[in-house]
Amino acid sequence: MIKVGVVGGTGYTGVELLRLLALHPQVRLQAVTSRGEAGTPVAELFPNLRGRVDLAFSEPDAGCLSECELVFFATPNGIAMKMAEPLLAAGVKLIDLAADFRLRDPELWQDWYGMEHACPGLLEEAVYGLPEVNRDAIAGARLVANPGCYPTAVQLGFLPLLDVVGADLSALIADCKSGVSGAGRKAAVGTLLAECSESFKAYGVPGHRHLPEIRQGLETYSGRKVGLTFVPHLTPMIRGIHATLYLRLDNADLDLQALFESRYRNEPFVDVLPAGSHPETRSVKGANHCRLAVHRAPASDTVVVLSVIDNLVKGAAGQAVQNMNIMFGLDETAGLQGIALLP
Repeated sequence: MIKVGVVGGTGYTGVELLRLLALHPQVRLQAVTSRGEAGTPVAELFPNLRGRVDLAFSEPDAGCLSECELVFFATPNGIAMKMAEPLLAAGVKLIDLAADFRLRDPELWQDWYGMEHACPGLLEEAVYGLPEVNRDAIAGARLVANPGCYPTAVQLGFLPLLDVVGADLSALIADCKSGVSGAGRKAAVGTLLAECSESFKAYGVPGHRHLPEIRQGLETYSGRKVGLTFVPHLTPMIRGIHATLYLRLDNADLDLQALFESRYRNEPFVDVLPAGSHPETRSVKGANHCRLAVHRAPASDTVVVLSVIDNLVKGAAGQAVQNMNIMFGLDETAGLQGIALLP
């Protein structure tokens, strides 16, 4: 059994992580921390975990956490980087679900997140935790940067096309929609039911923090400079991300369906749908799957990829558990076999 700690167990990502870990056959929860809820039983705050998680929230004490074999950080940006070094020195493996270790350039991090990085020396060591790209590196990592939700949906949709002859990487477009849970579990007027229900809006158009992460991933994979327009939208649903991706391709003879099926044939959590399909966010709700469909726009050289994930599962907690499985040599699907919820 892997002794696991969760730092920041009170947000939507944290409770989703606890839901998955509570049923994992190889995990023993050692500690779940929260400064604000220390002493409160976890199941009192999240009654869905009653009978599954018997711990109470505790203070994020480095001494207690150092007794774990793996610690997940489901915390706001800027927390994990302040605690990482002593835990790593104690032999603890770390998976950060925030953005502290996603960008390799500390100056770029500071530009986008508005704070100086606390341990820039770890940025080169940290492995970007997208298993479909970095599985081998994740297996040997002691520090994994779990990808963001939008970056997961976008990168998985674009990846098969990046090294295709005739693909124009200078003007990629990612038109993305997210459920309200992506904004986190906090009191904010913009995410109140009366504010976002029956409404739809774009945000972050001048620049969203996930933009440099997506660009970095695409450029690392392709070895080429990438031009990317990324526009996120808020939709009146709780869970889910739908990414509509556009790429110009000067290769009319390429069998796009075969390309995608070949790229993801052996990936347990990427499902390429039959030709002509239109994936729905509800088809991945609560599940660790990305479902993809690829189309050619009529009378055009534009390829359109549709990518859907649950932002809290494959976009966060589920992918983190997938990374844990790889790091500890377990079956990659352990604890993640759940079927999406319908309706």
